Amino acid sequence: MEDKKLQINYRETNSLTDFDQSHQALIATTIAFAQNAYAPYSNFKVSAALILDNGEMLKGTNVENASYPVGICAERTLVSHAVSNYPTNKIQTIAIYVDKDLPNPVPPCGLCRQTLLEVEKRQNKSIKILLVAKNGTILEFEKCSDLLPLAFNGDFL
Repeated sequence: MEDKKLQINYRETNSLTDFDQSHQALIATTIAFAQNAYAPYSNFKVSAALILDNGEMLKGTNVENASYPVGICAERTLVSHAVSNYPTNKIQTIAIYVDKDLPNPVPPCGLCRQTLLEVEKRQNKSIKILLVAKNGTILEFEKCSDLLPLAFNGDFL
């Protein structure tokens, strides 16, 4: 048996000035939009925003339900809207923010990672991911597949 190693590269910063103006606006929009999250049960408000290749910015939040499995994450709300309404546009960057005092940014859940990976593969172009914490820490991943190594995809079907 041979030992193997997976490596994931990402960058971390606490400074918005490390980003260009469009990414600064994306991060600010994502933070402000968290107030629209519907999270009366968990009080875990998540927002996401993305930039399309045409420069348009779209936003989404998590929407909970008393029947917990019926709720939907901010990332899937947003990506579903983008794919449905802008089918020929490619997602360039997505920022995800959790409005809770935590020491680190919160990564997407497994369902959201799989959804993001599917869109990235479908559009045949990497999607940059910015994970934003309330304390100002930002993690930058160059592609969705960095968040889900050894992922399942349509090539297996």
